[in-house]
Amino acid sequence: MTPDDLAPLVPEMTAWRHHLHAHPETAFAEVETARFIAERLRAFGLEPHLGLAKTGVVATLKLGTSNRAIGLRADIDALDIPEANAFAHASKIPGKMHACGHDGHTAMLLGAAKHLASEGGFDGTVHFIFQPAEENEGGGRAMVEDGLFDAFPMEAVYGMHNWPYLPFGAAAVAPGPMMASFDVFEIALAGRGTHAAMPHKGDDVLLAAGELIVALQSIPSRLVDPLDPVVVSVTQIHGGDTWNVLPGSAVLRGTVRAFSAAVQDAVESAMTRIARATAEIHGATAEVRYERRYPATLNDPREAAFCAEVLGGLLGADQVDAAPRPNMGAEDFAFLLAKKPGAYVWLGTGTPQGSAPLHNPAYDFNDAALPVGAAYWVNLVRAALPEKP
Repeated sequence: MTPDDLAPLVPEMTAWRHHLHAHPETAFAEVETARFIAERLRAFGLEPHLGLAKTGVVATLKLGTSNRAIGLRADIDALDIPEANAFAHASKIPGKMHACGHDGHTAMLLGAAKHLASEGGFDGTVHFIFQPAEENEGGGRAMVEDGLFDAFPMEAVYGMHNWPYLPFGAAAVAPGPMMASFDVFEIALAGRGTHAAMPHKGDDVLLAAGELIVALQSIPSRLVDPLDPVVVSVTQIHGGDTWNVLPGSAVLRGTVRAFSAAVQDAVESAMTRIARATAEIHGATAEVRYERRYPATLNDPREAAFCAEVLGGLLGADQVDAAPRPNMGAEDFAFLLAKKPGAYVWLGTGTPQGSAPLHNPAYDFNDAALPVGAAYWVNLVRAALPEKP
């Protein structure tokens, strides 16, 4: 199948996508989004299951006699970002927008579900998984913990993300690491506040915080193997209320990205040691909270090669990068891949005119990719679950 074969579905997929874009909902609050998805699935003759991870939706399509089963996953949540676009389908919800293309992911999977329900062409079972709360809140983990793979047994699971950093018509999938782990940290410094004109009477926690920001960079540069990628970024600093007071407390927050649990262990240990030692130099104390949000997204090598082959048949082998550099962003599809073999691919959506990056107030999903993504899903299902001769 080619994207052109899905041309009759394009107006409908576009309308779905625009509706979802105009009505964004964020983590675990995707109530109307889930209702919209369920209504479409019922119209295709499928029976949606609602309630996994609060607002998740799963529908099953079984054809033929094979006992084999696979899962296809799309994320459905939006972000807490005010939209800067002024087109007709711009967000109607203040402060929220689909700035990562999950509206497009949902529309592509709905399009594939409609085509497969109507035309078949495979032997086995497909589970269409519409997952909430990918952004920051771990909806993938919640779906797994709520029994996704118990209620819907499958041998493999597949994910896809639009990628405006690749040109339209291209794609990429790597064996092994595809996206980094996502950890967050908070370092609370405490000491004796004092008058700013008499710093020797107290503990300067802001000076400690400044030194700590610099000291934390010794972790990736000196305390982790240089061949192991890792990012340590301080993204917040809070402390002080007025001009002439050195505060008695300050807080640093940030994120860590890596591709292995061993590196995460090393970073957490070093961060705790450095924070406490730096605070002690200034007579203060440091309390470190380190939280592991998402593991690294690790593609099964065999499944990655399979997806590259499917993408090559759709786009042309020369348009598929089968060994891209992994990205330090994170993806909670990692929780599904930790339980089942599978692969996560990037579908190029960039344009010659340039595309706003993901998580940007001016971002909008490239609608030209809708039939491409839907055709990829259809071809993957038919390749994974071929009809008997």
